[in-house]
Amino acid sequence: MTSSTSDFLIVGGGVVGLSIAYELAHHDVSVRVIDRQEIGREASWAGAGILPPANRATATHPYDHLCGFATELHAPWAAALAEETGIDTGYRKCGGIYLARSPGESAALVGQVAEWREQGITVKRLTPDELAALEPGLATVETNGRRYSAYLVPEESQLRNPLHLKALQSACRQRHVDLIPHADAAQCVVSQGRLQTVVTSRGEFSAGKICLASGAWSRLLLEKLNIATGILPIRGQMVLLRCSQPPFRHILNQGPRYLVPREDGLVLIGSTEEEVGFDKHTTDEAIAELRGFAADLVPSLATAQVEQSWAGLRPGSFDGFPYLGKIPGLENAYVAAGHFRSGLFLSPATAVVMSELMRGTPPSIDLDAFRVGRG
Repeated sequence: MTSSTSDFLIVGGGVVGLSIAYELAHHDVSVRVIDRQEIGREASWAGAGILPPANRATATHPYDHLCGFATELHAPWAAALAEETGIDTGYRKCGGIYLARSPGESAALVGQVAEWREQGITVKRLTPDELAALEPGLATVETNGRRYSAYLVPEESQLRNPLHLKALQSACRQRHVDLIPHADAAQCVVSQGRLQTVVTSRGEFSAGKICLASGAWSRLLLEKLNIATGILPIRGQMVLLRCSQPPFRHILNQGPRYLVPREDGLVLIGSTEEEVGFDKHTTDEAIAELRGFAADLVPSLATAQVEQSWAGLRPGSFDGFPYLGKIPGLENAYVAAGHFRSGLFLSPATAVVMSELMRGTPPSIDLDAFRVGRG
């Protein structure tokens, strides 16, 4: 493949890059997406698809606005993708239960509950009997002297990441988005204040406007442009179990760990947070720890069959906010990266505001808090 141009070039074919391409393709423009490997196979595919509740109407910080906007968009996006492609993305409002089993977890959960209530998000404290009635498969409320505190968040939802990515790819192709895998970006050519060309292992690509949306790898691309960011890879290991039937109905959250039930009996166990560079290997220790966590919470999972285990690299940032906006010093270059654990959740809202910005329309959300080069 030789030099090729389009109106918009998205560097990165994960859920953020695909969502931006999908949104742009609604506006009669030519869009190309390139990725260093297969499209949609990095952190986007590896996640659990948890969609936490958020309320845009009560949001005060731009990040809360972004979360609330994403919450508003997920249901219509799932419906539109299903209608356009025939693919059910697994969007379900299944509700979440948040558990605390130590004083530290309890204190953190009390703070989170207060924040939810301040935002107008429905949350209910569960008595032990109510918890047992909702999820009889859970361990008893007191195990080895540890007593649960539990809260129900009925608005929590989920997506099935692989199906959502499959639907996005299909919808993008139907809208004539050019998807090019195995195009590893090796060099960025800058001239006259513009990012002119991205040189890859499959040729050179140019566009009127270019967006870097390569997750944890975005830092490496930005460094080629002499732009320093706080993006770093955070490894998350996960385990997938197969059960004969769903052993519980709600997403179960305890601290940074969770169990996500699928309707076909699969259960996702996640996840670790490890700074190990770009190493995506799983470890026996982490997998055993995750399995122990699951069995301790839902005893029947102790004998469940392990279907698969894997690791993904989340794009962390120094302050927990993504980088969204123009790249300083380049009039046609943008970045959308650093979403950490919330890439899939924030992807539709990120897509809308980045599409607006790149097309010259005022973004629906003030992006100053997400700018590259913030202190």
